[in-house]
Amino acid sequence: MAVLNGGVPDRIPVVPQTFLFSLETAGVTMREVVRDPRRMADALAISQAKFGYDGCVIDFDDATMAEALGAKVHYRENDPAVVDEEHPVLKDLRDVEALTLPNPWRDGRLPVWLETTQRLVEKIGDRVFVMGRSDQGPFSIACLLRGTQQFMMDLMDEENAEHVHRLLDFCRQAATRFALAQKQAGAHATSIGDAFAGPNLISPELYRRFALEPEKLMAKEVQAAGIPFSLHICGNTNKIIADMGSTGARILEVDWMLNMADARAAVPGDTVLMGNINPSDPLAWGTPQAVDAAARKVIEDTGGRGLILSSGCAMGRNTPPENMKALVAAAEKYGRLEAM
Repeated sequence: MAVLNGGVPDRIPVVPQTFLFSLETAGVTMREVVRDPRRMADALAISQAKFGYDGCVIDFDDATMAEALGAKVHYRENDPAVVDEEHPVLKDLRDVEALTLPNPWRDGRLPVWLETTQRLVEKIGDRVFVMGRSDQGPFSIACLLRGTQQFMMDLMDEENAEHVHRLLDFCRQAATRFALAQKQAGAHATSIGDAFAGPNLISPELYRRFALEPEKLMAKEVQAAGIPFSLHICGNTNKIIADMGSTGARILEVDWMLNMADARAAVPGDTVLMGNINPSDPLAWGTPQAVDAAARKVIEDTGGRGLILSSGCAMGRNTPPENMKALVAAAEKYGRLEAM
């Protein structure tokens, strides 16, 4: 919270994205927790207690909001649930008019996320930072409801522009409702993932035309309610990082493909950067020494200013425990004032 408030912490905080890693640590499967907030909260708390990092990110999958809006979802034993995009909710862009905004406390599995937040805050929230993610951002929800391939085609047809913007605004309202519910549940911050809006799928020009404004408005509305808002876009965001900074989001969760020195220079000085160690190599496949070196570089590249040390994206179940220990130890070693 010192970092979020613009102050100087005793040490750079470590808040890795650990929901899958936590399940492995606690010895439970995704299928066992996907509708069980007690078991998910227990898994997150067990992992945090074992490794001593400073915050937990509550996440289950990328499919929950879409499911609450009518999407068909496939559940898997050890991996997150996924939307069945072959049978989209929206056969036509105009079909959004028939959809109803969700009640996060009632619809689909949204209440499972919120109860997980409540339980985790009750367990450890007095001493551990809890980020209650509100699933996907507006552009990504639109892709999941329409089918990604079809939505990409929709973007190319100028005659669809009005309908596309109407769908994105609906998705923004749905995501905002969930984010505000996370505040009610006690989360210290909330966040969205908007991976489909990244340059790995659409051009920076299309991002600015369609995805940026809904993200800006969402950040403004959520933070006006008194909770920090975080934006996460997977992949290589070098060409849009300045745009991401313009959203006003208090935190930007940046993936490993982004140079953190460039990111620090591109976004406002009071924007907190969260990241960005590669969850595959070194976290899953590398050595503790490689994790130590990667963490040190992130700290050096940012000067430790406005930084939450984290994985660039969700950590895998196969991450060796000794690598998690190395990540936490690196913050202690390089993230104190006297070390920087």
